[in-house]
Amino acid sequence: EMGSVFVPKGQWILGANASYSTHENESYNFLVIEGIESDGYTFRVSPVLAYAVRDNMALGVRAVYSRTNLTIDEADLVFGDDSSGTEIRVDDYKSVKHSYTVAFSWRQYIPLGKSKRFALFNEMQLGAGATRRKKSIASLYAGGTQSKFAGGQPVKGTYETGYTLSLGVSPGLVAFATNNVAIEVNVGVMGISYSSVKQVHNQVAVGHRRMSNMNFKVNIFSIGVGVAFYL
Repeated sequence: EMGSVFVPKGQWILGANASYSTHENESYNFLVIEGIESDGYTFRVSPVLAYAVRDNMALGVRAVYSRTNLTIDEADLVFGDDSSGTEIRVDDYKSVKHSYTVAFSWRQYIPLGKSKRFALFNEMQLGAGATRRKKSIASLYAGGTQSKFAGGQPVKGTYETGYTLSLGVSPGLVAFATNNVAIEVNVGVMGISYSSVKQVHNQVAVGHRRMSNMNFKVNIFSIGVGVAFYL
């Protein structure tokens, strides 16, 4: 019955979910990028505290931290043919990104029949966050000219800081393992975001980037598994 009570009014919800993904490319070609040798990972953890203001409805605060690491050993960006084209080659590129977000969340539970153990939920999040990113490159080759920074010479580096405003929707499934402990799985399916980034290259050149994005696709990298305590 859709009207049954799964989470009663007045209940506190304390929990966290996490996700981890990796990738590895060996001699991989993608569009105009050839010979990609790279690996990396993304780690994300998100604690939440919420309160059921009505039966099957909770409001709360969620914090999110994520770290993304990318290492490209080598890759070639090729335009045109061998005689008139241009080739850009990158060696030893590294990027580490940290992001911190605080979001207000609204969650609606949908019980599966008369079950007190299983339910679907839909969570909407309105958040604001900050990002830090460090990028470095040791070797760059373009059109017959090579600039290489190695053997004790400084590596070219870029530092980025910025902020992001976002609105996202994350449906999921909750299953009670005991009367007060539940396992949750959720995935992002829609998001609207705006970000502004300040970039400092080699501690001299300063650049800015502003970007807005609207996404209605399932984001497999945002799938999270977690544990929640219903008190």
